[in-house]
Amino acid sequence: MTDRIGSYLKRHTEALVKDLGVERSAELCGKSKATLGRYYSNDTENADRFMPIDVVAHLEAEASFPHVTSALAELGKMTISFDEDRRNTKGGHINSDIVELSQRFAMLMSEYHQSIQDGTITVNEAKRLLFETQALQKVLLEMKLRLEGEVVI
Repeated sequence: MTDRIGSYLKRHTEALVKDLGVERSAELCGKSKATLGRYYSNDTENADRFMPIDVVAHLEAEASFPHVTSALAELGKMTISFDEDRRNTKGGHINSDIVELSQRFAMLMSEYHQSIQDGTITVNEAKRLLFETQALQKVLLEMKLRLEGEVVI
């Protein structure tokens, strides 16, 4: 596995654990907080240590977003859809999706504008841009699912 792919998976593993909180994640999967930390650590001694897939599945069942599964899908150039239990959990309709999409895109552009002002995007600025991009992706996914639910085949 290349360092780039490993680092990418570790970042999404960290997002999964932090989505639930380290303590709750440890309780849910029966691993220590230290072990969970090793799964997303970029230290050289933990470079080849990744979260087992059964632990990922267990944590993602409780998380607000399937962070690692989404990362794997992106690496495989695929898209994913939530199951019926998670489909359209928020009320509303397509108009509210468009409003939310516009707001998230505005946030992304605002972050970009602030980040590029000095001609350099720092690591922290890149993290904020990544966060806003992922938030925009979540809105688009919800919108896609809502539209799929309205289509009668």
